[in-house]
Amino acid sequence: MMDWNKLLSPKRLGENNETEEPEFGRSHFHKDCDRIIFSSSFRRLGKKTQVHPLAENDHIHTRLTHSLEVASVGRTLGIKVGETIKKKLPEEISPYEIGQIVQAACLAHDIGNPPFGHAGEEAIKSWFSQPEHVNDFLSDLDVNDRDDLIHFEGNAQGFRVITKLEYNWYEGGMRLTYATLGAFLKYPWTSRESKHEKKFSAFWGERDVLKEVAFTLGLIKKDKFKWCRHPLAFLVEAADDICYRVLDLEDAHEMRILTFDEVSNLLIPLCKDDPCFDKVMTSNRSSRRKISFLRGKAIGKAIEAVVDVFIEHYKDIMEGSLDGELISLCDDSIKEPLDLAKQTAREKIFNHPRKIELEIGSYTAIGTLLSVFCQAVKERVSGKKELSYRTNRALSMMGINAPQEGDNLYNSYMRVADYISGMTDSYATYMARQFGGIAL
Repeated sequence: MMDWNKLLSPKRLGENNETEEPEFGRSHFHKDCDRIIFSSSFRRLGKKTQVHPLAENDHIHTRLTHSLEVASVGRTLGIKVGETIKKKLPEEISPYEIGQIVQAACLAHDIGNPPFGHAGEEAIKSWFSQPEHVNDFLSDLDVNDRDDLIHFEGNAQGFRVITKLEYNWYEGGMRLTYATLGAFLKYPWTSRESKHEKKFSAFWGERDVLKEVAFTLGLIKKDKFKWCRHPLAFLVEAADDICYRVLDLEDAHEMRILTFDEVSNLLIPLCKDDPCFDKVMTSNRSSRRKISFLRGKAIGKAIEAVVDVFIEHYKDIMEGSLDGELISLCDDSIKEPLDLAKQTAREKIFNHPRKIELEIGSYTAIGTLLSVFCQAVKERVSGKKELSYRTNRALSMMGINAPQEGDNLYNSYMRVADYISGMTDSYATYMARQFGGIAL
């Protein structure tokens, strides 16, 4: 079984495995939360798509508001689980600190997502997967390096952001504790597993960092570059699952994609036993306020169920043998309404015409940006003496991400991905219009 003494390591990546002195009033994991919140990568989530690209309604969730809400749910899950298992924890670790670790990982869980949400992620994959682009740009790359680009993954980009790019450039990134990094790793394996696993949490280029984190935490090894999950990663995933299944419905009502009755019928089974239910639902409150009530009660009910499932499957989790989501193991009274909410979102929300239109447009925007910047870095890395005017201008825009002559081609393309995935929806749209000559 995994050992909590290792799993909750306060040592920080990039600080020579030295444990910093505790600070009065601030735990090591509290600092992790602060480092993430004050980062520019986190701030940019305020202008990145959660579900609805470029939404004009200010009530609609962005990646930032989603991440904050997931962190709130995650903190509660962590504290409740911590209280239940506190006799198994190291003496110096309180249940509240378990909550802080989960909260920090939740804050960072979407930090690597590109503009336009999952559509942007698919657009990057699609562009690099096109045969002409494979031949023009990727033919000289090792197959594992090529997979990082062809199977571009927001989770892995997030790991790259927090361990390499933000604050300490290629020297530990945010320098978060190993405990928080472990909880962040929803899929603790590299892109080499992309042939067997749909998602992964580390690019091949970050395999050594992944290996170091896994070794320090004592994660159980399953393959050469694949480990079992950190126990708290299950809570991070559950917090995300709860939020998007419930809050996507609230957004859909706000955008008039779903009616009040459609949303309330999905949430009522989770909260009809609440003593205030009848009073609220028969009152003259607005439909928005009634849905807010249902949302809050539904999330609370789901939290209690997830805590129960974690404790019930504690042995399997600690042995690294549990696969799948905690939500899927909940009682049917919780699982079925949440599954139905997810199915409704897939059928009615994700297929809404305006969303589809904007997602198709995101392919064009991201394709335009990749064409310009990948051509520029290829020309730069090739050692060509006279760079074109267009290439020089593109490289100047990339700033610190721009490669130098003789740099590794794979790293240069990854820096293009860093640059574009770090953009907000509005900036990517603006720049694509500029590059395409539309603004002229």
